[in-house]
Amino acid sequence: MTRRQAVLLFAAVWLGYLLIGVYLAVIVEFHFGDALSRVQSAQSVLFSRTPHLSAIGFVFSPLTTIVQLPLTALSVWWPALTTSGLSAVIMSSGFMAGSVVQISGISRDRGLGRGVTTLITLCYTINPMIVLYAANGMSEAPYLFFLAWAIRRLIRWVDTDDVHELIVAGIALALAYLTRYDGGAATLAAAAVVGTVTFRRSERERRWSRTALDMVLVAAPGALAFVVWAIAGWLITGDAFAQFTSEYGNAAIVAATGAATASGAAAMVFSFTELLILAPLLPVLLVTVIVIRTMRRRLLPLLPPLLLIGAVLAFQIIGYARGSTFGFLRFSLTVVVLSATIALLAVPARRSPPVRRPGPRAALPPVRPHPSTRRRYAVSAVIAVVVLAVGLPVTAVGMTSKRFAPQEYAIRSIVDPQPDSVDPRRLDEQRVIRSFSTERAIAQFLDRLDLPDGSVLCDTVFGFAVVVQSTRPRQFVIPSDADFTRVINEPAAHGVQYLLTVPPSGRGETDALNRRYPTVYNDGARIGVLALEAPNDGADLPDWRIYRTLPATTSATGSP
Repeated sequence: MTRRQAVLLFAAVWLGYLLIGVYLAVIVEFHFGDALSRVQSAQSVLFSRTPHLSAIGFVFSPLTTIVQLPLTALSVWWPALTTSGLSAVIMSSGFMAGSVVQISGISRDRGLGRGVTTLITLCYTINPMIVLYAANGMSEAPYLFFLAWAIRRLIRWVDTDDVHELIVAGIALALAYLTRYDGGAATLAAAAVVGTVTFRRSERERRWSRTALDMVLVAAPGALAFVVWAIAGWLITGDAFAQFTSEYGNAAIVAATGAATASGAAAMVFSFTELLILAPLLPVLLVTVIVIRTMRRRLLPLLPPLLLIGAVLAFQIIGYARGSTFGFLRFSLTVVVLSATIALLAVPARRSPPVRRPGPRAALPPVRPHPSTRRRYAVSAVIAVVVLAVGLPVTAVGMTSKRFAPQEYAIRSIVDPQPDSVDPRRLDEQRVIRSFSTERAIAQFLDRLDLPDGSVLCDTVFGFAVVVQSTRPRQFVIPSDADFTRVINEPAAHGVQYLLTVPPSGRGETDALNRRYPTVYNDGARIGVLALEAPNDGADLPDWRIYRTLPATTSATGSP
């Protein structure tokens, strides 16, 4: 495949993913909360009452929001980029198309035939989970892209010892960390891979120095990203690791929602079941490849995908067992990259990988004439394709399980809609599909009032979905605003006309209005009178009460 063909592959796949994403976001109006939340963060950076870069937030990694800033800037002319979350869809579809190009690139590097390259790439491209997370604006797409990019470069480095590959892999891993925090585990694993390979290959007198140098080259960009992001968070918020300690972080959300978590053996069984849903025959393929490569003494190229993805999966499993994260199927999505990569490595290479400058410890694979390897090549290719192809229906069925795919199972009602069904499960799925529709209606209601800036006070624990779906984001006072504390203490005195409140239970306990005025949802806390009540049509989302503030001369300060 030439570079031009790679560009055409990217464009075609991106267009396909983008069309699906636009359909979900605009026609079906189906959104994932994390995707909308990041769109709202980008919106706050540019269009809040007090625009500033730190409004990007420090609980989650910043890259997905940063990438959306140029698109969000265009929402002045195309509001759907924010109100329908299309900036997130464009971002995720582009990155996932990039991951397809990287998977195809591994095959191209090894000179595999067009047939096996097309089939393995196609199996990865149309994997139901890959398609969904290409289209829904979540952070999985850029994360998979950066991991696939890093793995591809490290596989090439193992063969060529080209320092350029190490540098590019390090940059990719740093960007992976800025996309998802478990990218740090991948960086540590990459350093271990590089250290192991360099140590084995170096002459004794310079072994330690060369090993240290190569490890620094691949780990330094990630270490720099870690330090800079932690310092930035500490300087601005006083908390270097808000993801783990903030009341808005995953651990706090798990605790507030009372989500059931497994521990020990139960967590392992649950996590491995999710892995089998995504890659059911991967264990068989792994054993086969390891045996074959052990016989050929070519195990080292397996280390990058096995250790990098293994470290990420271990991070997620441990986090789930400790109750600091959820057992979501998407947290195991990296195993799809692992499965595709191992499938490609199972097929004998037909040429040495491209290299800019071979290093002194290069170990290019022996490439025998094609006729002598035709049978082994054909058998390996068939096994690799079958392993990936069998996984597609298994994943599709597994995604309908509410237990193992709590964020994805409702997709069945989009693929196979039955609007007149009275089946309780179908009704539950339809409610999930309607998530954030109530928040959209509230945003439209407030927009019609034509309120001045700073007229609506709300926290973004749940309120992000109202703010982002509004065409007038400056009407809201939100926690990222510089004057939020002053306004929440005296709302009416600062021009606030409406309060958006949620029940003070579950995650609602962390809502700033509930913390400042504990009874505000129930009785207005003597600072507001009930103007509108909006029962939520979505699943696991709160019923809203909108209070109109009392005049400043008669309002009370509420409970401290």
